[in-house]
Amino acid sequence: MSSKKKSGTSKKRDHQPQFYGYDLFADQAPTVKGRLIVLEGTDGVGRSSQIALLREWLESEGYAVATSGLKRGKLAGKGLKDAMAGHTLNDITMSLLYATDFADRMEREILPALRAGFIMLTDRYIYSIMVRSLVRGVDPAWLKNLFSFALVPDIVFYLQADVSSLIPRVLNARGFDYWESGGDFLPGRDYYENFVTYQRRVLAQFDALAAEHKFRRIDANRSMHAVFRDLQREIRKVIADMKPARLPQEIPAVEMPPEPAGGGDGRE
Repeated sequence: MSSKKKSGTSKKRDHQPQFYGYDLFADQAPTVKGRLIVLEGTDGVGRSSQIALLREWLESEGYAVATSGLKRGKLAGKGLKDAMAGHTLNDITMSLLYATDFADRMEREILPALRAGFIMLTDRYIYSIMVRSLVRGVDPAWLKNLFSFALVPDIVFYLQADVSSLIPRVLNARGFDYWESGGDFLPGRDYYENFVTYQRRVLAQFDALAAEHKFRRIDANRSMHAVFRDLQREIRKVIADMKPARLPQEIPAVEMPPEPAGGGDGRE
């Protein structure tokens, strides 16, 4: 998977969107005015919490903001959730379902928002899907080709946390999940051991993708507040040449929610 513009860069977009390979949606987006900002990372690093904080902050600054995330498409989102609840589909079929969901969201959510000049905040992108498939043994070349229609983001933030930091956050939130513990392919029956094994493999794949695509690494072992400030600083560079849709609201600061014991937000 290659492109003229690497996903981790924050240079001004020339308004000609770049795709990783197959320009399936090129005719629908000859030009874009907005910015595509992606938050990536494994389960429990705080992506969803940061997306909510960033949206509140950017809207208070006068920018038009839209959000998207995995399994939220109308075409295949419900099918994906049903399939995961039943634990019935093989790895290739799951990858194809995820690709269908992503293509649907690209066409119906992401590209329309970017054409209209929105800042699109995406909770995970093709990288999480690829990581989940790679650790299950799906062919890397096949995956890259499958998702080559994806638009190259303006920037990808990789919220990076150690497994030792993830465990209390996940336990505090909802406990170990079947899929996020590799229950569909790891041989052991101990959810804790499987979670540690699975997450280490996931982090190794994320590290490889982060190096390949020049992600901006953010230390997510720290407090929610510290992570948010780092994201704010980097996003200001990405949107420096954008004009707000309206005057900023007179809000002194985004209110940070209290953090639970252990320093993590306990959410995705």
